[in-house]
Amino acid sequence: MHLTSIARLGALAAALLGAATVCGNAGAHQIWLEQKGQAAHVYFGEFGDNLREASPGQLDKFRIQSATWIAPSGSKPLQANKTAGAFVLNGKVAAGESIIVEENAYPSWEEKKDGKATRTVWIPAARLVADGKAQAPALALDLVPTGKPGQFQVSYKGKPLAEAKVNAVVQSGWGKEAWSDAQGLVSFPLPWKGTYVLEVQHTDKTAGQRGAEHYDKAMYVTTLSLVQPQGVAPLPAGPALPPSKDHD
Repeated sequence: MHLTSIARLGALAAALLGAATVCGNAGAHQIWLEQKGQAAHVYFGEFGDNLREASPGQLDKFRIQSATWIAPSGSKPLQANKTAGAFVLNGKVAAGESIIVEENAYPSWEEKKDGKATRTVWIPAARLVADGKAQAPALALDLVPTGKPGQFQVSYKGKPLAEAKVNAVVQSGWGKEAWSDAQGLVSFPLPWKGTYVLEVQHTDKTAGQRGAEHYDKAMYVTTLSLVQPQGVAPLPAGPALPPSKDHD
């Protein structure tokens, strides 16, 4: 083995000391944000599996009508332009800023059990930050940095959400999970240099109405994307998985 490889493995072992590694096999899709040059891109798929849905295909189930740029000085709406592989937003983030996206029109579905039908709505959302400066929650289910390295806060409808499982993953598939405390706080080691996507889920079993549609429960999935400027050089992402073929 080359000396450079031995050194790399030593650095890797040190970075992962005490951390759990898991494959990025999420049970359901997510949306997440990445900054590409002068624009932010909204992807649908599974970041840790290097899966991005496309159009024509599953990406066409989205409309992305709510996208907002947030800064200490104020906020403004952003426009989303759908391309073959993502929605491109006319905005980017700098220090202390965020971009948030929430999809409120994804098709609902019905499940039947013991003769009872239950209708569920799925509300995916995403936040992109440029650094770890503290941010205020703005999404129904939100995950924001607190200003302390590796610390984040989960909130639901503006209040801290306890006992929420948060997953942090990088594109190579490395991941770690943690649970929020009574104040909604959760902390992660971020050993790798590069992009992380953190995900939190919450199901509200309170019946409600979306437009003219009544539902029995709402499933929220929110991601937070950030770039760690320092750390161990990231392992390469696995081969890109093909987009789903069905359009149902």
